[in-house]
Amino acid sequence: MGEEEEEVLGYLDRVLEEEMIECGDGDPITVTHRHWKGDLGKGLEMKKLVLSGFLTSEEIYINQLEALQLPLRPLKATATTSQPVLTMQQIDTIFYKIQDILEIHKEFYDALSPSIQQWDEKVTVGHLFKKLASQLGVYKAFVDNYKIALETAEKCSQANIQFQKISENLKVKGPKDSKDCSTVSMEALLYKPIDRVTRSTLVLHDLLKHTPEDHPDFPLLQDALRISQNFLSSINEEIDPRRTAVTTPKGEARQLVKDGFLVEVSESSRKLRHVFLFTDLLLCAKMKKTAVGRHQQYECKWYIPLADLTFQTPDDSDPCPSIQVLPEHEIEEMKMKISVLKNEIQKEKKAPKGQSRVERLRKKMNEQESWLLLHSPTIPFRVHNKHGKTFLFLLSSDYERSEWRESIQKLQKKDLQVCILTTYELQVLTNSCVKLRTVHNIPVTGNKDDEESSGLYGFLHVIVHSAKGFKESANLYCTLEVDSFGYFVSKAKTRVFRDTAEPSWNEEFEIELEGSQYLRILCYENCYDKSMLNKDDNEIVDKIMGKGQVQLDPQTVQSKNWQMDVIEMNGIKVEFSMKFTSRDLSLKRTPSKKQSGVFGVKISVVTKRERSKVPYIVRQCIEEVEKRGIDEVGIYRISGVATDIQALKLAFDTNTKDILMMLSDMDINAIAGTLKLYFRELPEPLLTDRLYPAFMEGIALSDPAAKENCMMHLLRSLPEPNIMTFLTLLDHLKRVAEKEPVNKMSLHNLATVFGPTLLRPSESESLKGQHIMSATDIWSHDVMGQVQVLLYYLQHPPISYAELKRNTLYFSTDV
Repeated sequence: MGEEEEEVLGYLDRVLEEEMIECGDGDPITVTHRHWKGDLGKGLEMKKLVLSGFLTSEEIYINQLEALQLPLRPLKATATTSQPVLTMQQIDTIFYKIQDILEIHKEFYDALSPSIQQWDEKVTVGHLFKKLASQLGVYKAFVDNYKIALETAEKCSQANIQFQKISENLKVKGPKDSKDCSTVSMEALLYKPIDRVTRSTLVLHDLLKHTPEDHPDFPLLQDALRISQNFLSSINEEIDPRRTAVTTPKGEARQLVKDGFLVEVSESSRKLRHVFLFTDLLLCAKMKKTAVGRHQQYECKWYIPLADLTFQTPDDSDPCPSIQVLPEHEIEEMKMKISVLKNEIQKEKKAPKGQSRVERLRKKMNEQESWLLLHSPTIPFRVHNKHGKTFLFLLSSDYERSEWRESIQKLQKKDLQVCILTTYELQVLTNSCVKLRTVHNIPVTGNKDDEESSGLYGFLHVIVHSAKGFKESANLYCTLEVDSFGYFVSKAKTRVFRDTAEPSWNEEFEIELEGSQYLRILCYENCYDKSMLNKDDNEIVDKIMGKGQVQLDPQTVQSKNWQMDVIEMNGIKVEFSMKFTSRDLSLKRTPSKKQSGVFGVKISVVTKRERSKVPYIVRQCIEEVEKRGIDEVGIYRISGVATDIQALKLAFDTNTKDILMMLSDMDINAIAGTLKLYFRELPEPLLTDRLYPAFMEGIALSDPAAKENCMMHLLRSLPEPNIMTFLTLLDHLKRVAEKEPVNKMSLHNLATVFGPTLLRPSESESLKGQHIMSATDIWSHDVMGQVQVLLYYLQHPPISYAELKRNTLYFSTDV
């Protein structure tokens, strides 16, 4: 099976999987239909946007079919001559049903276009989609012939140089207003009809989400979706899912087991490689640059027979490449830039003439995402050739490292012979990788379809309850990972439950999601054997007992209630619950109606009641962090256990006498989390709603002197309790950053954590000034500005309250 069929399988599997998630045990349409309710106008406006985007892609698809059809007439003309390029039988096989598919879509496009141009709430399009779905029989015939069409085209290209030139240089017109023309291969264009039917199904899902149930379109779109789903299911069953085997010269079957993009450290620099695990060897390749329209090609960098492959053990003396790790703030800054670009792309898509700018922004974003994928991994994964050298990869997740290691070890249990390839055999195998690969693109946004989910933005609350299935007692803990910007990152860790076969953690965590689609849980046995010390990071290498992941389906997760689930891993069952709060909801500040306690109460009320300049909660949390948390890796970044934070919140609110005892006993990340929560729940930000626009304008000033003047003036303009609390926190965060070599928390990191918390406006102000964050607006210009404001003060020489007030006389207090 070639590259395209492999891609078809992956694509169809994903679509079907999404449909199964949507469907559950009930009607798929009922589940997908939640979003528009309560806002008819907005729902239908969204429907129009979905249709407009689909119409644009339909135009592109028609242009692709026309490009494929273009050589048909001259080829037929030569077929009856004495020197035919192709025979009539070959022409009919390669171009089978293309003309019929083209006619169907031209008719569909011509009917849909006027509906969108004359859009109002009464416009119906369901009948057009139902008619399109009813003509899928033509696609069935095309799919049945697809494999033989590809094989025929390839054989003809090899046999006839003239056809080879034609098939590699087909010209596809750009959109109507564009004079652009792209060159595409026939092989790529023959795949487009299969790609199209899956996209149409995804669009039907989106249309139903934004169509009221009582709209005439709704039942018609339901019918169209059911027909499309049944069609996809039938295709999926008929295509053989087994991977193609490569036959070695000795007649043995060598099969691809796993492949993926990994970062290799080579000659002290990071290189992105495509790694292929076959049944008898591991091959590391890089993609060669090829001309437009040419087939992609790989170049083999090295291979290791699995019979000779070992994993580097901690006491091995073989010298390894050094790992250069970038400061975390550079990684965070790149994430901000990417998120800003994503927002700009969304805005430009809605603009009348934004398409050309969208392509430029996409290219820039792809470059930045590729940089992030290259520089963010830090977990070493070494493979060693018994008779050669050691190779070092860097991964972002222990989960991924474990998967590669387990896949290799499983194959090594078989009776393997050492395979030494000749130069020719290696070239043949490397060339076959293009056809065999299952991972086609690096995980950047530009390589994803527009219809694909952009993931969740906000906060995922997870309770890790318990685990069963361990064969003997051990010291056990779990870690939680979520995907972010194309790779997975560890976000939380339970405490170690000692000497048990049935750990019961019952710990809750709040995990920030940045376009995340999956949650992973890894279960470890804590290892105290000092001989297992990892020489890279001086940490104990703990044993992974099991691992598993769940998809964060927006339909399921965004319920107000906790969703309980179980992950099964190697016979172990981990029970957990989760619920999701979108970022725009979780970050809202709402005025408090209570005057008792400290959380959610104005800072001036609290300090007046306490007769203090800085709230007691702030002073105590800072003192405890500086006493025993200043050396803690990731302090203020690592999530504390939510139940511990809630217990501390209740203690401070009720002014219990046991607060000091609780603080001394509590995990330090919970104390850090309590301090962050206090500032997050203030009814207005510490730097006030009134001054927020001025802070945003001040930080944007270019002239250093003007900026200094403005930023200091704004501090003076704050109420006294706010100034005193801010300066106290500022001094504390600077002391934390002084320990950056130990705790890995730089000023940049701390500004990222605290900036939005201290500056984000309250809800009434954000509505007034339009500082509203949409779910995908996690790192908008506003958020970047909030981080930059705090960073400015953190990088500023020490600021004293007395000095600030002394200079008040020289400035107006009006902002």
